[in-house]
Amino acid sequence: MTSREVADHIGLGMTDNEYRDVIKILGREPLAAELAMYSVMWSEHCSYKSSRMHLGRFKSDQPWVVVGPGENAGVVDLGDGWLAALRIESHNHPSYVEPYQGAATGVGGILRDIFTMGARPIAVWDPLRFGPLDEPHNRYLFEGVVSGIAGYGNAVGVPTLGGEVEFADRFSGNPLVNVMALGILKKDQLVLSAASGDGNVAILLGNATGRDGIGGASILASASFEEGDEEKRPNVQVGDPFEEKKLIEACLELYDQDLVVAIQDLGAAGISCATSEVAGGGGMGMDVDLDKVHLREMDMSPGEILMSESQERMLAVVTPQNEARVLAVAEKWEIEASTIGTITPGPELAIYSKGELVGEVPAASLADDAPTYDRPAERPDYLDGAWARGPRVPDDLDAGDVLRVLLDDPAIGDRSWISTQYDHMLFLNTIIEPGHDGSLLRIKGTEKAMAVSTDGDSLRTYLDPRRGSARIVFESALNVAVTGARPYALVDNLNFGNPEVPGVMWQFIESVDGIAWACEELNVPVVGGNVSFYNQTDGIDIYPSPVVGMLGFCEPVPERPPRLDRAAEGMSIWLVGQDAEGDFAASAYDRIVNDNLGGRPVEADGTTARRVIAAAATLAHRIPVLHDISNGGLGVALAEVAIRSCVGMQIEDVTGPDLFDETPLRFVAIAHGETLDTDAPRRRIGTITGDTLDFGAAGNISVTEAARIWRNALPRRMEH
Repeated sequence: MTSREVADHIGLGMTDNEYRDVIKILGREPLAAELAMYSVMWSEHCSYKSSRMHLGRFKSDQPWVVVGPGENAGVVDLGDGWLAALRIESHNHPSYVEPYQGAATGVGGILRDIFTMGARPIAVWDPLRFGPLDEPHNRYLFEGVVSGIAGYGNAVGVPTLGGEVEFADRFSGNPLVNVMALGILKKDQLVLSAASGDGNVAILLGNATGRDGIGGASILASASFEEGDEEKRPNVQVGDPFEEKKLIEACLELYDQDLVVAIQDLGAAGISCATSEVAGGGGMGMDVDLDKVHLREMDMSPGEILMSESQERMLAVVTPQNEARVLAVAEKWEIEASTIGTITPGPELAIYSKGELVGEVPAASLADDAPTYDRPAERPDYLDGAWARGPRVPDDLDAGDVLRVLLDDPAIGDRSWISTQYDHMLFLNTIIEPGHDGSLLRIKGTEKAMAVSTDGDSLRTYLDPRRGSARIVFESALNVAVTGARPYALVDNLNFGNPEVPGVMWQFIESVDGIAWACEELNVPVVGGNVSFYNQTDGIDIYPSPVVGMLGFCEPVPERPPRLDRAAEGMSIWLVGQDAEGDFAASAYDRIVNDNLGGRPVEADGTTARRVIAAAATLAHRIPVLHDISNGGLGVALAEVAIRSCVGMQIEDVTGPDLFDETPLRFVAIAHGETLDTDAPRRRIGTITGDTLDFGAAGNISVTEAARIWRNALPRRMEH
């Protein structure tokens, strides 16, 4: 092996051993185009080589699961012929390099994952992580990402209904941009990616292929950041939402006319991924002519064409008899289309350029033969010190003073600065809009509705990855339950640092176990997800940040679903769930007031989770106000209802520390009457009255002052 050959594969992100594996598969040295394909397909982002052996812990064998992990999106059965498709993805590194386009193309990619299944995308959610907003560069990243999500989602015509945001120092050099999408379809519209049929043709639909995005999601997302990496702008894709809108409509028409045998979107690894997965997944091969690919730049090499991650492209496999009809549909919607390949008995994926064979590899080997690494995992040393550094909470704290501080935190304050940039009323399916615990969407013409919540908790997961990860599943389930839905399916985005660091790998394994256990306790299938490793800058790993997207389902839809703005004079306030257990580890109080991160989070109980979540889903069909207690504890939950409903509260028998304790699996219920009909633990703690949040001996704050602080938390920082 010559030094130049070594430089070629190392420059593409491959190890020496991986290069030798390619030689073993081919029985010879790889050609340049072949090496390009293996480098992107065997990247961490595409092959999951550090995580794959652990992901089998997730279960998806419930009878309502139609398509589980492994396809472009998970699909579940909603009854009466209706299906829902859901998917979550990350675009972390591209969004750091170029925040607007990184976030925008993240939205575009997740939408293609949905309509690739035959579904119409109907909503998007955006869980985000950034560094503190007192740093100008973090404000630049935050503003650019939100603008990118808004610019793409609004233009393509899919509403963004919610998400969540955290701010912490570890995200300054590596923000996290996760996007979840939901689509609906009928059973007979479902399309899968595996191709079959010797002689069928492969048609490339959509944008022309250029150099934008070469190695973007595959190689760029499969290595840690170092100083100066923000200059990697050529590796970030450029999005065109109007082209995506046309592509959605064209593909849905192709499905309606039953013209497609198989289809695959071109995301990470571009043509390399799409051709190898549709052919290899069906046990077939494919002949691909790169001269037929419509290009944006005429001097591109075969490797560049194969690696390009230019956006808004799909690969459809159709019968020769339907080729002309497919091309006619593309012409109708004014999208470019080129027949670039033919399905063969296989197993070879043969690549031609300028009449010459420039690559010939076993199609399935690009995915199936990717390396699997059993990375060393070791419990990190920081935990013992962190657990010993427990929170300090005085018994006589003034709740009014604490709320003045907490409501001013950008992760707790009003998120309208974000959500007002998004059009959430597209399609007119939205029943519960952004700003509540979960989103609720109707399926028109039916009594069915779907609820979604995305949740994460980086700091709590840092203190205990297993407990923290289990708790975000339960919190997400409770957030859909308070809309009247029962938890139905979950997708996860697992954002972690460098997997070659044993402490990071231990965090990852513990987190997977926590999510898997909690889902089993609730009988919720994990139908898909994404792993994002190498979120590390200059040797500093991000906080471990698993994010879950929970789909809830209800039938019938509540006549008047609970809302935070429906509290009224004279209503009783109830605390449902267990009383406070002194859980201040990674709490908002300890983080903001004490400037501390320590202690060990309380472990959530599966039996309690099922009981409390079921109670919330039942009460939501007859109670005007339900609100999950999470970030900031009971005090912040009560303040949010008071602010949104413009009412005061008289709270009784609750101490100052109890108000900011973050014990899991609790919610607030507010309704008329002196009783609350539920078998879950509950306690009446007050009454809606006046114009002040009055906690008795624990202090008070006027609702007007609380609202002013809460509403200005984000805007005052972004106007800085």
